[in-house]
Amino acid sequence: MADGPTYHRIADLLREEIRAGRWKPGDRLPSHAELAGQMQVSITTARNAIQVLVTENLVYTATSRGTLVRNQEVLESVVTDHIRPNRPRSAHDIFEEIARAAEREPTKEFSARMEPAGTEVAQWLGVPADSWVLARTVVQYLDNEPWSWEVSFYPRDLAEATGIDSPHDIPEGTTRRLADRGHAETAHRDTVVARPATAEEAIVLGVATGTVLLDHLRIGADHERVTRATRHRSIATRNRLAYELGDEEGTAVIRRMLGSSYRPGIA
Repeated sequence: MADGPTYHRIADLLREEIRAGRWKPGDRLPSHAELAGQMQVSITTARNAIQVLVTENLVYTATSRGTLVRNQEVLESVVTDHIRPNRPRSAHDIFEEIARAAEREPTKEFSARMEPAGTEVAQWLGVPADSWVLARTVVQYLDNEPWSWEVSFYPRDLAEATGIDSPHDIPEGTTRRLADRGHAETAHRDTVVARPATAEEAIVLGVATGTVLLDHLRIGADHERVTRATRHRSIATRNRLAYELGDEEGTAVIRRMLGSSYRPGIA
């Protein structure tokens, strides 16, 4: 191990073992107490060593499961797929389709509630500040590993009229539900920013505070009104966003040229 503080030397050893394949994605590392015993150091030193690897996004911590090795593959998402008018109908939403294309197991934690619109949300939706809006929140996991945190906001009247105010997840996705109820989105505005994770985001996504995230905001509208604002946050080094714009014929040419890499999945 390299010279330096003891916890750095332990982190160096664990990093080398992860890269050599001794610890594979999803494997649990020794607990702080176990590591302290193995290395004959204090629990604080062991904890600091693990925190170095958390900061490097090599591992993450999960309640009741300990410290787990992260999958280092980069997942590509074609973020225009689910707004294509000719997208094939499916019983699954776009997240599940992307996950299964990458041969990874998707799971979610879902919640929904009515809440007063903050200044930003009110501006996005074109509603008065503090008016009631529906917030649908999904924390998405791949192979039980935190992958993204998505919150979608909808005007209350639209949510109630279309049934998306359900307290349950909507299998086909809310965009398709809106279209089926007469509010097909015809326009979108996307902004993508890379920025450090806040303390709250770090807890949800299992990363260190300050880890660079992709913060993707999409505002959708039909011909009459803004229908939703969706904020999707994910780890920048594990995700790649792709946009396919233009007609189907031209898009097909690009897909053929790129081969299998054009589809959502492992980049």
